[in-house]
Amino acid sequence: MAWFRKERQPKQPQPERRMKMPEGLWVKCAACKEMVYKKEVQLNSNVCPKCNYHFRIGSRERLQMLLDDGHYEEFDSGITPHDALEFHDTKPYSKRIEDYQARTGMKDAVISCVGKLGGRPVVVGVMEYGFMGGSMGSVVGEKITRCAERALEMRAPLIVVSCSGGARMQEGALSLMQMAKISSALARLADAGVPYVSILTDPTTGGVTASFAMLGDLNLAEPRALIGFAGPRVIEQTIRQKLPEGFQRSEFLVEHGMIDRVVERSRMREVLADCLDFMSPPAVEAIDPPSPTPLFPASE
Repeated sequence: MAWFRKERQPKQPQPERRMKMPEGLWVKCAACKEMVYKKEVQLNSNVCPKCNYHFRIGSRERLQMLLDDGHYEEFDSGITPHDALEFHDTKPYSKRIEDYQARTGMKDAVISCVGKLGGRPVVVGVMEYGFMGGSMGSVVGEKITRCAERALEMRAPLIVVSCSGGARMQEGALSLMQMAKISSALARLADAGVPYVSILTDPTTGGVTASFAMLGDLNLAEPRALIGFAGPRVIEQTIRQKLPEGFQRSEFLVEHGMIDRVVERSRMREVLADCLDFMSPPAVEAIDPPSPTPLFPASE
C-alpha cells in the first residue's frame, strides 16, 4: 500500500514577492481620484494632468512661480502674534502658534515681500494655508496693511494671493478689526491710482472674502477654487435648499459677475504681467525739454 501513503510532503505556498515601491512617488488627486505620478504633477505646476485639478501649494512655492527668477525680498518677517485673550480650547492658543511656527518656519500665515513681475517692481502678500488654515489674525492684517502702504510709497502695484479659511477665532474681535483696517489701506491705494490685483485660490472664505480678497481693481481666481463667506453646507442647512451645481466655485462666480477671470496657474504670471502693463504703463524716462523759441526774437 505504498501507493496510498504520501511519501512526499505537499509543496508549501511561497510567500508572494512584491517589488518594494519607494513612498511618495504617487499622489491621489482629490478631484478625479486617480493616482498620479508626483513628479509629473510638480512639473505641471502642481496641477493634475488628468483633470486639471489645482493642488494647494505653499506660499514660498507660489512666489517662485509668480516673480521674475523666483527672486523676492521679504519684509516685516519678524512680526509675531500675541495671545491677547489667553484663548484656550483643547490647547492654549500660544502653544498652537508655537507648533505651527515650528511646522512651517513662518511667524504667521502670510509672507509680504517686494519683487519684480515682467520687469516691473511689485509688492506681494501671499497667504499660507499650512499655518492655521491661512486664518487672518492681527499679524496677517497688519502685514497686508503694510503691503498696501509699501505699494503706495513705492507707487508699485500690489498683488495679494488669498488662501484662507477666514478670520482667526482665537483672537476674537481683534481679528475682525483687520477687515476694516486693510480695507481702509486699500481705499488710500485706490485714491492714489495704484493698481491692486487680488488672486483668489482654494479656499478663500470668511472674513478674507468679505474684505480685501474681493476689493481688487482686478480679481482673478484659479480654476475650481472655493470662494465664499459661509461654506456651502452651512448655507444649505440655513436656507434648507439644495444649492446649484458648482456653487461658490470660481467658474460660478465669473458667470455671475463676482470676479473678473479664471486663470490657470501655469498662465498666471503671464496674465498678471499683461494686466499690469495695461493698468499701469511703464514710466517714460525724463528728457531735457527743447529750448523754447522766443516769440519776439531780439533785434540785431
